[in-house]
Amino acid sequence: MLAIARSEVTQIVRNRLVLVTGLVIPVAVSGYVVHQHEVFSGLGSLGYVAAIVMFTVLAFGLYTTAVTTMASRRQNLFLKRLRSTAASDASILVGLVAPATVIALVQAVAIMVVLGAVATEPARVPLLALAVLASTAMMVALALATAGLTSSPEHAQVTTLPVSLSVVAVASWVGISGTEQLGLLKRLLPGGSATELVVDAWNGGVPLADSLPLLAPTLGWVVVAAALASRLFRWEPRR
Repeated sequence: MLAIARSEVTQIVRNRLVLVTGLVIPVAVSGYVVHQHEVFSGLGSLGYVAAIVMFTVLAFGLYTTAVTTMASRRQNLFLKRLRSTAASDASILVGLVAPATVIALVQAVAIMVVLGAVATEPARVPLLALAVLASTAMMVALALATAGLTSSPEHAQVTTLPVSLSVVAVASWVGISGTEQLGLLKRLLPGGSATELVVDAWNGGVPLADSLPLLAPTLGWVVVAAALASRLFRWEPRR
């Protein structure tokens, strides 16, 4: 697993397209949002700004990079060759997505630290950490499911758009309008409950007992996406 992960780090560094789409663009967009945090927080709150930053990094960094990586490794038969080794399927997949996951987590945490420094620190850091980790798990699981429908790295530019745009749109919808109306629908959509959890964690004022159940829908999407991935994922190119 570690050898696969090291190989993926090397590939990420060498691939300029992945560097731009997976590293530069999410950081640039998030940096702009943080720089204009007063404008964006006026629409919702600082918690809303943090949620937008988180999902920008996870959607356009982690999710898109992971899908593109797996489609590329399948196309050049690298996945097929890995399965002929002693490595288990789980260790292969973990090794492939681990570098992008770690990079995205570092990016999200760093940008949130900057947001806390230039604005107001989060009220509940442990709760915020839970929201970030649960959202990361959801995006990784969705990436595995989407990779099963993606035939090539070029195709990934199309197949990743619906989920990437949707989670950011849902985060904006929930962050700006709250959950007083259509609360159940907003929380059940991918990213909805996670956004509310980030807002609660950053802004405070909501009892912990009311915030923790918001983890359930996000973890539910992890289970659903993992089940889809187990049915859709392919180790060899589609014919």
